[in-house]
Amino acid sequence: MTIQVGDHLPQATFRVNGPDGPQAKTTDDVFKGRRVVLVGVPGAFTPACHRNHLPGFVAKREEIVARGIDAIAVTSVNDIFVLNAWQQQSGAEGIEFLADGNAEFAKAIGLEMDGSGFGLGPRSQRYAMVVEDGVVRILNVEDTPSKAEVSGAEALLKVL
Repeated sequence: MTIQVGDHLPQATFRVNGPDGPQAKTTDDVFKGRRVVLVGVPGAFTPACHRNHLPGFVAKREEIVARGIDAIAVTSVNDIFVLNAWQQQSGAEGIEFLADGNAEFAKAIGLEMDGSGFGLGPRSQRYAMVVEDGVVRILNVEDTPSKAEVSGAEALLKVL
């Protein structure tokens, strides 16, 4: 079942880059007591994610934070090493990258997709949500994985 506005995020564990390498971070670690924009993408460096989706959040980060957002986080079904490289190449300092390497979080919130037809295996759908203290307050899911319209930074700014 797909997560809905008003639902609590399920418990899940991401991998993040820490000072000594990869470390685990739970949904509580990321969302408890915070107002977070969570951006889900099918894959780091994939064309729509790399050229259309992430750049808007990098460019509009300060504007989004000024609207009372504590953090912007991006999650993808990639390993943390790929996400670190993507963060560095994209100039996305100040944005948290959460690796969901086995698609466990994407499945737990019902927003997984099958990318095996393109050789990608299980992936996350493209979305943006606002999460307040673990509760989904805004959820914008794209109908087409190659588009970043309702889940883009500009669309999110209109409803913040």
